[in-house]
Amino acid sequence: MKIKLLIFFSVFLLLKANAQNSITGLITDAGTHEALPGVNIIINELSAGAVSNISGHYQINKIPNGQFFVTFSFVGYENRTKKVDFQGHPITLDVKLKPMVIQGQEVVITGNFTGTQHENTVGINTLEMKNITRVSQPSFMASLASVPGVSMISKGTGVGTPVIRGLSLSNVLVLNKGIPMANFQFSKDHPYLIDGLGIGKVEIIKGPASLMYGSGAVGGVINLVAEPTVREGSIEGAVSMKFFSNTLGTLSSVEVKGNHKGFVWGAGTEMNSNQDFIQGGGTTAFNTRFNTHSVKLNAGLIKKIGSFRIFYDYNRSKLGMAVPPALALVTKRGRKNGVWYQDLTDQLLISKNKIFLGNLKLDANFSYQNNNRRLQGSQLTPVRELVNMRLKTFTYRLKSVYHFSESTKAFLGVQGMSQTNRNGAAPQHVIPDANLNDFSVFTMGRHSFGSLAILEAGIRYDHRNVVVPEHYAGINNGTLMPRLERNFNNVSASIGTIFHFNKNMLLRFNLASAFRSPNIAELTQDGMHGNRYEIGKANLKNQQNLEADLGFHIHTMYTTFEISGFYNYIDNYIFLSPTADTISDGTKIYRYGQTPSHLMGGEIGIHIHPVSIDWLHLKANYAYIYARKNSGGYLPLIPANKLHFEVMLRKNKWKIWRTSFVKVSCDYVFAQNHAADFETTTPGYFLLNAGIGTDLKVKNQIFSFSLMATNLLDKQYFDHLSTLKDVGIYNMGRNISVNLRIPFGVKK
Repeated sequence: MKIKLLIFFSVFLLLKANAQNSITGLITDAGTHEALPGVNIIINELSAGAVSNISGHYQINKIPNGQFFVTFSFVGYENRTKKVDFQGHPITLDVKLKPMVIQGQEVVITGNFTGTQHENTVGINTLEMKNITRVSQPSFMASLASVPGVSMISKGTGVGTPVIRGLSLSNVLVLNKGIPMANFQFSKDHPYLIDGLGIGKVEIIKGPASLMYGSGAVGGVINLVAEPTVREGSIEGAVSMKFFSNTLGTLSSVEVKGNHKGFVWGAGTEMNSNQDFIQGGGTTAFNTRFNTHSVKLNAGLIKKIGSFRIFYDYNRSKLGMAVPPALALVTKRGRKNGVWYQDLTDQLLISKNKIFLGNLKLDANFSYQNNNRRLQGSQLTPVRELVNMRLKTFTYRLKSVYHFSESTKAFLGVQGMSQTNRNGAAPQHVIPDANLNDFSVFTMGRHSFGSLAILEAGIRYDHRNVVVPEHYAGINNGTLMPRLERNFNNVSASIGTIFHFNKNMLLRFNLASAFRSPNIAELTQDGMHGNRYEIGKANLKNQQNLEADLGFHIHTMYTTFEISGFYNYIDNYIFLSPTADTISDGTKIYRYGQTPSHLMGGEIGIHIHPVSIDWLHLKANYAYIYARKNSGGYLPLIPANKLHFEVMLRKNKWKIWRTSFVKVSCDYVFAQNHAADFETTTPGYFLLNAGIGTDLKVKNQIFSFSLMATNLLDKQYFDHLSTLKDVGIYNMGRNISVNLRIPFGVKK
């Protein structure tokens, strides 16, 4: 009898999930009431949608039952998001779009629950891909530093590691389409192997996110969100080209994607090649050249019951290292990597699946990542290849969201990881062979008190097992190290609320505990790493954070204002510091240790669009951070406080020109006098930047062009987070970039 009931219940759910749902409607200009053709309509959780026809009408079929956010977007107009409840019958939804003044709230997926910005108890910054490509930076990661509270540890133009509110490396989690990147991120010299190909936008959580994503998310999360699929029955693509004057760099890509009766696919490739950059003042930073190549493929099905997609990402990077041995050999500017460079390869296979069963939504994500990190020396090193490590990582994440009612929902999830590190024949084993296994279970609930407030609370349990076999380490790998096995357990929790004073004003508050287990390097390292000798500590404990965040937000048609502050107490903060000891050749020894620490700070920003001057936009923001050990002394790799101003003139539509703009911005970075034990203080500096761009419409095609310039005054300066200042190399001087994007498409 129980089996019959189970079968009946399963069939009922499947029939319900396969119910015929469709949405149709008319999209018009809110002022002129004219029909708007070419508007993109996206159902966010399905990554599926349509485009309005010449008369402004649209239609999307084969939608499963459930509640979804539908976003309407068009060049020159505000995005409009509607929450639609599909229950087995056709829905008609007419939408009026207003010309864009200041962009309103949008849907984000990285938070605890998918929803609009004003429904998230966690504040999330978003960067649309179009705005990222207009930043005059040769590397993709460096462009993310435009977000207040986000900085980059850099080793030249090709190596960038994110810092969120003063925390970095193993304290920040980078997600590629929701999958944690396994990238040997324990070192500031190890960049993430990612680029902008196939990315629709970037979402950034500033603050603890361990409850959602586990160990490593104590400082925040950066999620690279895949771009949406194209409309039914079409094939679309684009060719993009970018040139950088400073590095004589070229970045070119081509991508194509299609959709045939729910079968979606895409393919693309990108190449980025740069010479040694020119410092402020005009001198060359030798051996900072870099060359990367990536290929991305995806395929999947989007049906009434859900979406099932597979992604494959390949990235090969050769990154020059401006270290003393290289600077003695490389005396001519060039593009080809010859000596002292990182040779990195990363392959990532992702299976992302969503199943919709009425009020129940299931996410099932799996991934396999193969990361090979090699360091090439020169003819003067004992062997050419000094390091060869291969990190293989399998992850899974299952999450179910259930809507108990319109106002109450909850999720339950499990997550796990199995990881192995193996060293090849190269002599330097930066970290030993090791095995790591994670398992966690987590849950969170949300209740909405009408339009007044939202309350969220959750809890998570994590278990990690680390096994390091007996191995040789120490000077010249001459010491036999015993087998190490450690188990780490942790419980983390969070509670957050958002209170709406009215539709334009809200207050957010979050209190979250988070954790990070020690990584393999911190537990076991005993050898040379770069130009210093590093020694780990086998008995390190979990690093435990407790952070309180408070944010106030005002959003009107012509103004946005936001201020947020945080206090982050960290018990057993893991850090690396120099000692008075040296090895036999005089190289200084650095050791890992732990101590209670705290960070505090916040961001404030304003965006004004005067009512009487519809083409003028004024922006300003300020980011402040203070970080110190409770026992005395400052934490390492803490960015300087920064003040940013921007003036932009923008015209949404004029004849065949769309969203044309001219902007001038400046950054004042304050002196960083709170240096850690092995750092030097850094004086303040001022940078002037400018840009111009437009979208040109020819028939039904949009051609995007922009001309951007950074450090117009060719200022000679050190960024506090630049590791090249240790060898006397300044940051990049004046750089002018030209960006051109040419779309193409075939509609059946």
